[in-house]
Amino acid sequence: MLSKSELTDLILEKKEAKGLSWEQIAEGVGLSPVFTTSACLGMNSLKAEPAEKLVAFLGLPAECKAALMACPTKGWEKAVPQDPLIYRLYEIVGVYGPTMKALIHEKFGDGIMSAIDFSMHIDKEENPLGDRVVLTLNGKFLPYKSW
Repeated sequence: MLSKSELTDLILEKKEAKGLSWEQIAEGVGLSPVFTTSACLGMNSLKAEPAEKLVAFLGLPAECKAALMACPTKGWEKAVPQDPLIYRLYEIVGVYGPTMKALIHEKFGDGIMSAIDFSMHIDKEENPLGDRVVLTLNGKFLPYKSW
């Protein structure tokens, strides 16, 4: 079976060769652009039907289906990333993380926002002063329980 990184390399080659956007690939698979991209980059797995659709849509070898369905090892660099966009997201959490935590606890109580029962949307807001990136994070609240 292909590794997730080998699969990602193959997907990126096919994406570029076919001149496709992530949104076009997601439409072909029938899932959101964020989740589809994450699965293609090896950070999520696909169920059988979307995996089959992705293999067919991109013209991937049949063995890619199993790699797409394999559970990923989710992780990230332990050092602060050097890519400017990813670094800014770390910066946002570093600066506003305690604020987000305080406001979530005030509104919901002691708990966390799920990254499993979760969705994310990335939108573009046109603005005459410079286009805006709109990130919407939507996660189920999971209260801590006593036992």
